Amino acid sequence: MRYLREFRDPELAARLVDAIAAAATRRWTIMEVCGGQTHSIIRNGIDQLLADQVEFVHGPGCPVCVTPLETIDRALEIASRPGVILCSFGDMLRVPGSATDLFTVRARGGDVRVVYSPLDAVRIAAENPHCQVVFLGIGFETTAPANAMALVAARDRGLRNFSMLVSHVLVPPAMAAVLTAPDNRVSAFLAAGHVCTVMGTTQYEPLVAAHRVPIVVTGFEPLDLLDGVRAAVLQLEDGRAELENAYPRAVRPEGNPVARRTLDSIFTVCDRAWRGIGVIPDSGWRLADEYAEFDAAIRFDVTGLTAEESPECRSGDVLRGVIKPPQCPAFGGRCTPRTPLGATMVSTEGACAAYFQFRRLAPAGTAPGAAGPDGGG
Repeated sequence: MRYLREFRDPELAARLVDAIAAAATRRWTIMEVCGGQTHSIIRNGIDQLLADQVEFVHGPGCPVCVTPLETIDRALEIASRPGVILCSFGDMLRVPGSATDLFTVRARGGDVRVVYSPLDAVRIAAENPHCQVVFLGIGFETTAPANAMALVAARDRGLRNFSMLVSHVLVPPAMAAVLTAPDNRVSAFLAAGHVCTVMGTTQYEPLVAAHRVPIVVTGFEPLDLLDGVRAAVLQLEDGRAELENAYPRAVRPEGNPVARRTLDSIFTVCDRAWRGIGVIPDSGWRLADEYAEFDAAIRFDVTGLTAEESPECRSGDVLRGVIKPPQCPAFGGRCTPRTPLGATMVSTEGACAAYFQFRRLAPAGTAPGAAGPDGGG
């Protein structure tokens, strides 16, 4: 219980841990969908505190991690061209493509810039009218409203030298893909609170009804996660499958109606490839036809570019909750944050990065050496 001293309210944390231990009659498998939740769980030792009651498996909720390889390769191709300024959030620069990454392109003379908002890229386009400025727009429903507003701003300002390479993905279809996989072993989900602040909670109701799986919306602080786990375990022990909002201070059933209307006007649902997983139907957004002129993939004619994943990297199995990072043979050896094979070792939200950073060389609740490369343990 040494970890409890680090919690903001150790007494409440202890009560929640005791409540989960008292309720659980078996070890349940719970998937947290968000990479931010993964890091909070590992950093705060929640998986070790609850090792006898809960096995945490880490879902495809890291936006950097699931950005498909061909999107990275398209960004690399565009950034290598003369007269182009490619703007991106910083954590994308070290994500490996088929042969290199954006850091290397920048070192070779490409104009690759780190921005902190898509509106920064719009400003750069206004300041550099003789350059083509491309923003690498990735992420889940959380980042999509800001990217949508950047497109509106660029259109309203008449910036014909601005475009966006879009690779937005949607959470519920990915959860459905996990649940319908033949190797699925998830008993309940912790849904990402920040996604639900935008989209609301009703999108999860069909999943609960179709798969009889509890889904608890929760935040990212350790106490939020413990409370979400408690709610999920109570449902599982009672044989219930319900959608439960354990993050009411931020999440409403309807989400953010203004943001949702904006998204509906800018994006159209499409099939989307997920890195390490493959194509999931209706799991992404592309630009609506009214904004097709801002589609960088069309503008730079890279839509036909495809790529194949490295067979050595098992990030897809990690993202589907089939294995834990240490169960990949390359983890900590061939694959480290300095020499990553996949995005899950690069991103600040990646499960592999969390396990490496916090020295989790084996999953919680596993005897040393029991978690082999075949996913045993």
